[in-house]
Amino acid sequence: MVRIQVKHGGESQTEWEFLYNCDSVCQIEDISHEIVQISNLQLKLGRLAVELEPRLLAFHGNSQAVPLIRALSEAKSYASKDQILYNKAISCFVLKDHVQAVEREVMENYQLLGFENPNQVQQLLTDVELFREEATQLHWAGKHLMRDKRLCDYIGMNDKTKIVLRLQPPIPYAV
Repeated sequence: MVRIQVKHGGESQTEWEFLYNCDSVCQIEDISHEIVQISNLQLKLGRLAVELEPRLLAFHGNSQAVPLIRALSEAKSYASKDQILYNKAISCFVLKDHVQAVEREVMENYQLLGFENPNQVQQLLTDVELFREEATQLHWAGKHLMRDKRLCDYIGMNDKTKIVLRLQPPIPYAV
């Protein structure tokens, strides 16, 4: 497995770095798709955390809010840059489950959180700047990785390689 450390474009977004595993023979197109999905889920989770954490402070100890607090905490922990320190790669499927668990808990407790209706909860995510897959470029060692090539075309057939990829900054895109 090739271990890829993915960094989002701007310095302000380094908190969303993550590790991703793939085979050296994988298509850049497939790698890009997975990395963009993970990055967008991280951005979505970050937006939810910024909006919900101040609202949840008032409900510390409230048994109704405990599942939401737990879901948010687990999701943030899984998506954290700290996973790099522990050498743990992030799975798109597991991260998606975490984000959906948070969204489910928010939808069940929207009134407790001070929202008038569930639509307000969905509006939280509309102004999140997401990576657009077709516009996202992967860069390694100063080179743009072409989508029609395989990773081994750039790094060779060594499956025990660690590389750092950088994504371009996000482009505004409606959820």
